[in-house]
Amino acid sequence: MIASKLARDQLQRNAHQLGFSGFGIAQAQPSPGFDRLLEWLQRGYAGTMSYIQKRSSMYEHPNSVLAGCKSVVMLAMPYAPNPSTMPSKAISLDDQERGIETVVTLEAESKLGNYASGQFDYHDLLRHRLNQLSSILESMYPGSKNRGVVDTAPLMERDFAQMAGLGWIGKNTLLLNRELGSYMFLAALLTDVELAADDPFTADHCGTCTACLDACPTSAFVAPRVLNASRCISYLTIEYRGEIAPELSDQMADWIFGCDECQIVCPWNRKPQPEIAPELKPTDMKTKTSLEHWLSIDEQTFRELYRKTPFWRTRLSGMQRNAMIAAGNTNRQDLRAHVERFATSEDQVLVNTSVWCLKKLDANDKRSSSRPELS
Repeated sequence: MIASKLARDQLQRNAHQLGFSGFGIAQAQPSPGFDRLLEWLQRGYAGTMSYIQKRSSMYEHPNSVLAGCKSVVMLAMPYAPNPSTMPSKAISLDDQERGIETVVTLEAESKLGNYASGQFDYHDLLRHRLNQLSSILESMYPGSKNRGVVDTAPLMERDFAQMAGLGWIGKNTLLLNRELGSYMFLAALLTDVELAADDPFTADHCGTCTACLDACPTSAFVAPRVLNASRCISYLTIEYRGEIAPELSDQMADWIFGCDECQIVCPWNRKPQPEIAPELKPTDMKTKTSLEHWLSIDEQTFRELYRKTPFWRTRLSGMQRNAMIAAGNTNRQDLRAHVERFATSEDQVLVNTSVWCLKKLDANDKRSSSRPELS
């Protein structure tokens, strides 16, 4: 047991050196939230994410990810908070482009989930760091089997993060940490080594607060800690490939990739910002949030600029659909010609979204022209 504790402490020091601010270890055991997952799937809250249903049974135990798993090392790496969360940290885009260091921008044309504001896809960064940590663990226990995963394997990361003492699952379904808030990526290192486990986090520090539930623009929260993903802006702008229903499009405001509304209002995200890895600090936000940029680039440019970023998952057609919705919601009459171009697209989703956007722009234009001028 003493050797196991020493190994745990050494691994934690190595993890911190690799940029993981949060560290904890849970015993490999059945996921306590597995039954809730099955009920969530049965209610249809996964939307079109059929890959979850297809491998739903694998979420029951970490053995499905690593045979013979005995310990799950849970790790958290913070990313830059949405600028609206900590306005005192705000700085202009012009200052950013002059090289003044910042992690926020307030002059953007549209909004992104801030996890996508960095230079690279976080999966690549975290996998690289996990591989390094895995090599360290293997050197400590030669012949051990280890596997690092970053939210693509059938593992209920938030459940194991709570069991590893990293925090509690908030009413917005995200893991909340008293020091890091919720702006953090979770990663896991599974091993067949039995490491000293941490005490689980059993407290719930959300209290009576319902700020996250009340802030959701599309009323995606069915109940505290129950999200109907098919109504969530993050799902709609990233995972969903089809035409977004008009009643939901109307509520999406200017979010073009992801959504941070439930994190922006969370009191636990108002603590001082932790150190952010350079690769995760916001870059090129003026371009990334430009609706004209997304409506004018072609597939080759998209590939060159975004092949190694989170936007690649959504594809250019998805970003153009989202940009047209934002253009309609923010009355961007100056983008009408760009929107009209998609009315003859071979992609029916883009055709229908273009029609929706033009109707909205027409309605806004009529309302503006009908207002009496002030003398």
